[in-house]
Amino acid sequence: MGKGNKLTWYILIAMLLGAASGALIYYNADAATSDSIAKNLKLLTTIFLRLVQMIIAPLVFCTLVVGIAKLGDLKTVGRVGGKAMLWFISASLISLLIGMALVNLLKPGVGIDLSGASAESVKDLAGKTQSFTIQNFVEHVFPKSVIEAMAGNEILQIVVFSIFFGIAAAAMGDYAKPLIKALDIASHIILHMVGYVMKFAPIGVFGAIAAVIATKGFSIFIFYGKYFFSFLGGIAVLWIVLLTVGYIILNKRLPVLLKRISQPLVIAFSTTSSEAVFPKLTEELERFGCKDKIVSFILPLGYSFNLDGSMMYMTFASIAIAQAYGIHLDMGTQLTMLIVLMLTSKGIAGVPRASLVVILATCAMFKIPPEGVALILPIDHFCDMFRSMTNVIGNALATSVVSKWEGELAPALSDGGEI
Repeated sequence: MGKGNKLTWYILIAMLLGAASGALIYYNADAATSDSIAKNLKLLTTIFLRLVQMIIAPLVFCTLVVGIAKLGDLKTVGRVGGKAMLWFISASLISLLIGMALVNLLKPGVGIDLSGASAESVKDLAGKTQSFTIQNFVEHVFPKSVIEAMAGNEILQIVVFSIFFGIAAAAMGDYAKPLIKALDIASHIILHMVGYVMKFAPIGVFGAIAAVIATKGFSIFIFYGKYFFSFLGGIAVLWIVLLTVGYIILNKRLPVLLKRISQPLVIAFSTTSSEAVFPKLTEELERFGCKDKIVSFILPLGYSFNLDGSMMYMTFASIAIAQAYGIHLDMGTQLTMLIVLMLTSKGIAGVPRASLVVILATCAMFKIPPEGVALILPIDHFCDMFRSMTNVIGNALATSVVSKWEGELAPALSDGGEI
């Protein structure tokens, strides 16, 4: 059994052990004790996520700069970037429309009990919505200091700086090659660190699952059954659309791609963080046959512009909350909401509980009681599992498809091959 398969099994075993441990705590301890234990268990997940987060900023910078420089000329950068944005915008609109269609068809908000909502439980989220004014949104996108952006893991700001840096390096030609070579070496060193960091993944998964079950128990699935399974229906439709388009373009290579990214999908599902698999996804896409210059250019952009699962959830949850409060939104208002979400979602990469922050801001904008976000807080962890996994499949497909369009999709490397 390969090392990758072993880690996947360890992660799955950690999920089961976490669920069992959480249930043991939930059914044998009082609420205060369960909360206290859950808080300590979450530290295991925090350790793993922080180890991953320390890699993200330098990896995005190095890989994106090297990717742009390796493309060779500004014309190629523009062509590849244009194809990527075509995919990103199309996928974003489809995701938002699927969420809007499903929530109108299934009306999950009608059955939600409003008595569970309270302004207190969304107090922390409310403080973050200030960043979504037009002025602060622009400030969130364009960095005043790349050091500050890296310190705060502001992925979109790092992407903007890296694009300018990479374009300038490409324009300078041979003079910049020594620096590009150094950054290329640095990116491979960071990717090598991934192997060490991923050894902590099962521990992080165990902590995440055990903590949520310890405080909520299994009854949460019954209480939020209609909402949760309606959302799963939307995710299923989105997967069908994405995989169908992927099969049309990639043909028989699609099953190979899905096999390659199975481990990142499991980790994203377990930890509810698509960021946690960025380094591993980079490695697997290169093993699949995507050229490093394409991967290092498209994937960082995708993490800022192509969060398909999160966007589907935003329209779904925003309109479901309106339904729960008996607020009728006509089609024109819903389409306006869709456009607002399309814009604001592009600045959420790296923001904790980003989807909920955007939903809260959108509810306030359309006069929907923002306290309604408290309705979905208990189930959000489970929804986040599926939307994080969907974000990963969306970005993997985007990178692979652009590679195919560019004629840069090589045969997949064997399991024992080197990157």
